[in-house]
Amino acid sequence: MDPVRTCIGCRSRTARSSLLRVVVRESQVVVDTAASLPGRGAWLHPDRECLRLALRRRAFGRALRVTGELDTNDLENRLNG
Repeated sequence: MDPVRTCIGCRSRTARSSLLRVVVRESQVVVDTAASLPGRGAWLHPDRECLRLALRRRAFGRALRVTGELDTNDLENRLNG
């Protein structure tokens, strides 16, 4: 049985295998493809709509417990193809 995580965008609970784990590295949100980078991580569906919701709700700062401005360009580029 696959562990269940909550998407920070749409707030739905889903199997970990269908979500992307993201972490903060020097004020930049990066995708953790192996789900093994150190630090606090957040989970997000690989969907532009979930990214839009997370950005609108300012969920990255809360989920990752980071204050200040976060750069999400790497994540946006990955989701846009």
